[in-house]
Amino acid sequence: MKNILVIGGAGYIGSHVVKMLKTQGYKPVVYDNLSTGFKESIDKKIPFVKGDLADKTLLKKVFRKYKINAVMHFAAFAQVGESVKNPAKYYQNNLAKVLNLLDSMIENNIKYFVFSSTAATFGNPITKTISETHPQNPINPYGQSKLFVEKVLKDYDLAYGLKSTVLRYFNASGADESAKIGEAHKNETHLIPLVLQTALGKRKEIKIFGTDYPTPDGTCIRDYVHVNDLANAHILALKYMLKNNKSEDFNLGSSKGASVLEIIKKVQKITGKNFKVVKDKRRPGDPANLIASSKKAKKILNWKTTYSIDKIIKTAYQWELKRKY
Repeated sequence: MKNILVIGGAGYIGSHVVKMLKTQGYKPVVYDNLSTGFKESIDKKIPFVKGDLADKTLLKKVFRKYKINAVMHFAAFAQVGESVKNPAKYYQNNLAKVLNLLDSMIENNIKYFVFSSTAATFGNPITKTISETHPQNPINPYGQSKLFVEKVLKDYDLAYGLKSTVLRYFNASGADESAKIGEAHKNETHLIPLVLQTALGKRKEIKIFGTDYPTPDGTCIRDYVHVNDLANAHILALKYMLKNNKSEDFNLGSSKGASVLEIIKKVQKITGKNFKVVKDKRRPGDPANLIASSKKAKKILNWKTTYSIDKIIKTAYQWELKRKY
């Protein structure tokens, strides 16, 4: 069971998973329409197919040509604000096209699926840390689209025997220590790269959206987890699913939080650069705290985080200094 089709494998998280799969002896095949990904992030020795999930004919060809055993999905649109303004785009890509993929898998007798989900399925937290049993009440179409797929996967397991692992992660961050791949979005919205790009003079200022939250310094607290720790979790989850032939779900985070202001100060210290920081009003839909409980992943998968927040920022900084795409 070594041939893994990675949907969205040219994207940020997908490219790190592809690299780790290859390192661990798997045979990844990347399937990506390059709407947000970069072909430069993929080793030229790894098979690459430019294709869309709407294309069932192409999916069937790929499944058969490469004798695919399992599929990993990373091809979602993931901007909360955009999902509110244009929900159709999100439901089409994040839900309808995934249904097309799952139906194609069943038609071709592929029964193992790893799904990249999100903490956004939980909405506003009602507990200090968020476990898998926390109520799921998304407050935006992005989170809703992911939750719909999670529900579909439960039904498809019961009806068709399609086994799946749902991985909900919090704030994916950092870059591979080679600095050859890292976080690259055509429209960057994530805090750490935005702050680093400001430190490097690529942006004129960094905005803090809200300084009056009920947190120690008044700014939002988030749980940052390194992309390579996430990649490792996907492979551990795949192994567990194949060995036990059962579906599971896991929350992935460091179980620690860092505030917006803390991130800015750490970037200033690590880079040795000062830059303009602007305090702005809150954005709608931003919870004060989002911190994962990853006890289940630690217990069942023997997964743990290995990168501190300082190391996360350092790897992201090296990537920003050397990035070529």
